[in-house]
Order: sequence, then structure tokens, then C-alpha cells
Amino acid sequence: MHDKPLAIVTGASRGIGRAIAMELASLGHELLLSYLDFSADDRCDDSFAEQTRKEVETLAARCEIFRSDISAAADRTNLVAFAKKHFGRCDILVNNAGVAPKYRVDLLESSEESFDRVLGINLKGPYFLTQLVSNWMVEQKKRYPERDFRIVNIGSISAYTSSTSRGEYCISKAGVSMMTQLYADRLAEYGIGVFEIRPGIIATDMTKGVRDKYDRLIAEGLTPIKRWGLPEDVAKAVAAIAQGKLDFSTGQVINVDGGFHLRRL
Repeated sequence: MHDKPLAIVTGASRGIGRAIAMELASLGHELLLSYLDFSADDRCDDSFAEQTRKEVETLAARCEIFRSDISAAADRTNLVAFAKKHFGRCDILVNNAGVAPKYRVDLLESSEESFDRVLGINLKGPYFLTQLVSNWMVEQKKRYPERDFRIVNIGSISAYTSSTSRGEYCISKAGVSMMTQLYADRLAEYGIGVFEIRPGIIATDMTKGVRDKYDRLIAEGLTPIKRWGLPEDVAKAVAAIAQGKLDFSTGQVINVDGGFHLRRL
């Protein structure tokens, strides 16, 4: 078994996932990065994951990448099997993989196909991957009671903020919030902490298409802190959890949103 803690991070090839990987590497974690990127012609694209792996390795951290569709049961099983074979442990799982609808469509016209895709990746996948990893963590905890195990779910302010042109995304993130509470409750007896980080408006590929809109809204005071969030802002919150600074706060929601969650008059 490896001496260094292992972090499994999904959706880790770029954006928030990449920033989390870099932050955890800087703290001494080994990394297993799950990803599924596509090029413009819908072919699998490994280039972002390869680049992230190289950047993580500059921090003297071991890093493996594993292409997997988190919504598919076989891929989830294979991801965990890979971790067991090549690392022999998992100390922190970060459920970061997520997608927005391919098209923003009015709630009255949205399709079941889009709903199934978004819910499969954003909620069903993390729910059942967490089930797999949780059972493994329980086994590890019994063998190594001195070690700490944690699970982090990356949610969204969309869990409670209505956006009627992407209802399936909002529903998926509301589900992630309840999923966090359920697993925090179930795993507390084993000392396994489960947390939700709830990003706000973060500058990533997912939000670049609405850049002008949110530039204006932020300038007008949508968030008390008048700037876009950065992937590194989210990564710092993950770091606090990974370092054990919130171990008595299992089930907690950490807002990384520039104060968006504040109710102001």
C-alpha cells in the first residue's frame, strides 16, 4: 500500500477539477483523475487530461488519469478497481464531474433526453460512485482506524436558484445537496466526513458562453464580492476539508459564491 493519501477526483481534466487536483497535489496527495472530454467532432479527447497530469507531476505528486463516463455503472466499477489495483487506498473522493444541458431550453419545452443525460452525469453517477467508494472506505477504516476518509460533492447555487432554461441542471444539483446529507448521516458512525461545496459564478468553460451576461449582473451587484469566482477558490475549500479543518462539520455546505447566498435588501 502506498504511504501517501490518494484522492480520486472526477471531471478533473480542466476547470474546477483541474484546480482541485493541483491543490491536493500541493498538499501531498497522490491523484487519480477521472475524465471524459470530447472534441468538436465528438471524439474522445485525452489532451486536457494529459496536460493536467503533467502539471500535477510538476508538484512531485504521482498522478494517473482514467477515462470514464461517470453515469455508466461499468465505468464507475472500473474506476474504483483501477484505484484498488494501482494505489490500494482512497482517502478522499471529490465528485466534481458535471455537465450543463447542451442547449438552454424553456422548461415547458425541454426534453427527456437532456434530463436523463444531465441527471445521469450530475446525480446518478456521483450517487452510485459514492456508494462504491464509501463501502471501500468503511473497509479501509476498519483495517486502518488511524486514517481519515472524506467525501466532497461539488454542488452549485443552482440547487436553490431557479433557472427555467436549464431546469434539469437545477434539479440535479438540488439532488446532490440531499445526497450529501444522506451520506453524511450514514457514514458518520465510521468517522467519514461528507461535505458539499456550493460554487457560484465560476469562470470555466461551462460559463464562458454567458460571460457578458454575468459581467453585467456582477457589476450591478448580483454578488456582494464583485468579481467572478475562480476554480482556485473552490479548490481552496476542498483543501480545507482535505486537511481535516472541518472534520466536526460533516454534512456542511460551504458556499464559494462571493456572497450570492446572502439575502439582501
